[in-house]
Amino acid sequence: MSDAAETAANGATNGAAGTRPRRERRGAPRPPAKPFPWLDRGGRFSPFKSAVFALTILPGLLTGVRWIVGDLGGEPYMEATHQTGLWAIRFLLISLAVTPLRYLLDWPGVVVLRRMLGLAGLAYALVHFLLYVIDQKFNLFHVVSEIVLRLYLTIGFVALAGLCVLGWTSTDAALRRMGRRWKQLHRLVFPIVVLAALHFYMQSKVDVSEAVMVSGFFLWLVFWRLLPATRRASIPVLLLLVPAAALGAAALEYAWYALATRVPAILVLKANLGFDLGPRPAVWVAMAAVVAALLPLWPRLRRRVSPTGPATA
Repeated sequence: MSDAAETAANGATNGAAGTRPRRERRGAPRPPAKPFPWLDRGGRFSPFKSAVFALTILPGLLTGVRWIVGDLGGEPYMEATHQTGLWAIRFLLISLAVTPLRYLLDWPGVVVLRRMLGLAGLAYALVHFLLYVIDQKFNLFHVVSEIVLRLYLTIGFVALAGLCVLGWTSTDAALRRMGRRWKQLHRLVFPIVVLAALHFYMQSKVDVSEAVMVSGFFLWLVFWRLLPATRRASIPVLLLLVPAAALGAAALEYAWYALATRVPAILVLKANLGFDLGPRPAVWVAMAAVVAALLPLWPRLRRRVSPTGPATA
């Protein structure tokens, strides 16, 4: 759902490995991508895509099983709503991480997952909203009034509406029909993630640890995209993003507690320097950024082991 113009370009170049079919060389239009996530563009079963598709379903299945066995606590609707919302924003971030993975791991084939992961985020967001409606006993008038009167619900609904637009226009047909406007539209995924994160902060109220981690990972993704294209796989440059993302997460955490709660924000900021209560969100962000900075070592090692060239995805 993001950077998808690049997906189309990759599909036109990488998806046609070897000789192209005769009708394509004559200018005939490419067949549309199959609508099933377990198939490749040629309509063949793809073990790789199927495995990822199964993983996108797994969190929802686990939440459903926990609900059935009574493991979601005294308010199962609320906990299930929280879990689906959390996975919605997680999958959105993972979809945004596809492009960095392509550069860092020299892995062009990973771009085939971007649309699936973005739509998985949309699916969890829709279930998140549906569970809220069910919890309100399908009183749609009350649901609408709550969305209008409660700011955090208004923000969340705007983010959901934006995701629905991106999901509706995520097809190859929409890309061909809209042309350059398609890419401009799908860049809205970044402000949509910002709105979703703000909704997450406001919903979490006092304990915003998960929201801070989401924010830190998102900051890294934004900072990485601001790098020059020739430096996006440079390990020294990537290491500079470690303190940038971690300090950004810590600053957002401090700002939230200082502006929106009565919790002493300075104590929360100091907690990032200790491990008495376990690693703080900013520390997790830093560790993830370090791992990302070291990922370019893998294709270099692979090329040394395989002198004939890097393996194709």
